[in-house]
This record gives sequence, structure tokens and C-alpha cells, in this order.
Amino acid sequence: MKKGVVLRSTGSSYSIESEGNLYSCKLKGKMRLQNIKSTNPVAVGDNVIFEVNDASKKDEGKIIDIGYRKNYIVRKSVNLSKQTQIIASNIDLALLMVTIHKPKTYPIFIDRFLLSAEAYHIPVIILFNKIDSFSIDQLKDLESLKKIYDDIGYKTYKISAKKNQNIGKLKKILINKVSMISGNSGVGKSTFINALEPEINLKTASISSQHMQGKHTTTFAEMHILKNGIKIIDTPGIRGFGVVNIKAEEIRNYFPEIFINQGKCKFKNCLHKNEPKCAIIRGVEDGSISKSRYKSYIHLIKEGTNIRS
Repeated sequence: MKKGVVLRSTGSSYSIESEGNLYSCKLKGKMRLQNIKSTNPVAVGDNVIFEVNDASKKDEGKIIDIGYRKNYIVRKSVNLSKQTQIIASNIDLALLMVTIHKPKTYPIFIDRFLLSAEAYHIPVIILFNKIDSFSIDQLKDLESLKKIYDDIGYKTYKISAKKNQNIGKLKKILINKVSMISGNSGVGKSTFINALEPEINLKTASISSQHMQGKHTTTFAEMHILKNGIKIIDTPGIRGFGVVNIKAEEIRNYFPEIFINQGKCKFKNCLHKNEPKCAIIRGVEDGSISKSRYKSYIHLIKEGTNIRS
């Protein structure tokens, strides 16, 4: 038996790295019968134990056990609430790539992702990409959006993966870490990985002019092992996360600016929707809490309620 890390999952087979060698493995039959709630019992980033097939197929094997996951991040279709998928596991850092134009990343997407990361105890860095291509007015919009997340304690960076701007700073942060990169299709995830290590030469694609959205170039999540101990999990372009296994009344705990101020509300069980003497509503009115963040919060409460009903 051997120990390894799952680099890639295609649904039925898994690429596993073990001591510098690659193996193509499938799940042992009994594992598929276990009561696993997600659609994929094995995820990229999982530590697994596997056995190699007979001597004629030394690079093939069967996964017989999955190690403890220190964390993981899940997505669920907003429309298909029963479909849950573990995107990646054992993540040290999540990179959320955002663009304000071609394609536009909407605040609700950012806030839904941050909610998921907070719930699964995964630190996040927000990357505002394509700064080389924006007009003066667009850059002002970027600064306004960036300030919202700076003010509530998130680390943010303005970058151009295409022009290699500020990539060196991030490279130092990623050394000896397993990082997951996420974002809408077309925001430049593959270009960013290519900027970190040009030899990897991942495929990139242009933006669809009709909808200003990216075309999917990454079909399955995949971990890329780079130099200096950098491991990047590249995820498929995701147009919408769903709220997964989080009760509506718990969502307030994963918005830092709401969590630290909700003790000032008149009622302990205040959901900050329309209750009297609510400190959060007062904060939105006086500008100390972002209106767009509050709008996302209300939207996610409704989404969480609908999913669990």
C-alpha cells in the first residue's frame, strides 16, 4: 500500500502523486457504497491510501482509504440544491480572483464565496486582476470595491497576471502552501498560474463578447505542483456558489462586520432584517457597514432559508 495526494479528479478516476510518481486510481468498490453526502467521495487535495494493481499495470491502482480532512470547500448549485460537490480539501489558503469588467464579478459572488470560506475556516486573499486593462473610472470603481474588503480585514491585492504586476509578492506568500484559486470563468486564473511558473503553460481562453463571460478552460479541479513547495488547486470557473449546510441564523456569524457588532442589537436573536434598534441596520444607515455587503447578507439569508426548507 502507498500514501499519496489527489491531484486531479475526473469523476470516475483520480490522478495521485506519491513520492514523485503519478498513479491513475479508481475507488475500491466498497467505498462507493458508503453513505457520503457529496457527489464526489474523493476530492483534489485529499490524502489517500491506495494499492497498486498487478505488476503489468504499475501506474494504476485502487483507493482504499481517505485521510482526515483539516478543511474543505463545497459548492452547491443554487438551482439544484440537492447537488453538492467538494471542490477541494486540506487548503491552506484560498485565492479569490475578481475582475470588475470583462467579466464583471458581482459582490454577491464575492460574499457568497467568503461566507463558504469563513464557514470552513479557510483564510482568503482577494486578487483584483487585469488592472492593466481598466480605464480611470473603472480603476476608481475597483478601489471602492477593494476598500469594502480592506475595511473588514480581508487581504487584497491589485494584480495583472498578464503583465506580471505584483505576482512576485504573491509568490512569496504561496511558498510551501496548498492554495486554491477560484473565480468566475475568464477572470484569469490560468494566466495567473502561468505567471507564477511559465513552464506550466496552462491553456487560456478569451472572453465571450456576447455575454462578457469567460469560456471554461478548466473542466475539473486540478492541483499543480510548482517550484518552492507551491501547490495550486485550479478550480473550474464557477458562476455561482450556493449556501451549503449553513442555517439562515448562522450566516450572520460569518460576516465579520456583522459578527463584531451584533451584540449591540436590542435582541440577542436579531437577524438584522427589520428588527427594532438593530445595530447592523443602524451601521448601514450611517455608512459604517457596506450597503452591498448588507444586501448580500439579506440575499444569503433568504437563499439559506430556501435551501433548508
